[in-house]
Amino acid sequence: MAITGSGCLRATILDVYDTTQLAVDLDLETHKSALFTDTIAPDFDADTAYGAAPYNANEVTSGGAEWPAGGVALTGTTYTGVAGGICKFDATDVSVAGTTLTAAMGDLIYADVLAGDNGIMLIDFVAAVTTVAGLFEILWHADGIWRNTIIA
Repeated sequence: MAITGSGCLRATILDVYDTTQLAVDLDLETHKSALFTDTIAPDFDADTAYGAAPYNANEVTSGGAEWPAGGVALTGTTYTGVAGGICKFDATDVSVAGTTLTAAMGDLIYADVLAGDNGIMLIDFVAAVTTVAGLFEILWHADGIWRNTIIA
């Protein structure tokens, strides 16, 4: 059991494009970022949502309003087309002061506005992060949180 990589949750992506027509709007400001320890065992093919296994245990919180259970809202979210048939999902860097977090290893981004809290993607921090009454930041890559090629 361990987080060994980053990726999109396939079940959610498929439900967007199949007959389910799941309404995931990547531009919404209601997506959340929830932290988890390295004791979860993600399955990018089968995992579905925040609150469902393995995202129903081992969540890392600050114990207060700084980083509550369920995570913090992502702001500045965008899904845009860039040159070469590539689409990019991005958001404003996350910066929360006064956190006390223990061994945060992964970040689940999920669609909090949907009844199912559908998971969008899990980001592996590679090394566990701990803060004590300090600043916790997630600095997204200049190329976005994720990019996908739409044309072959």
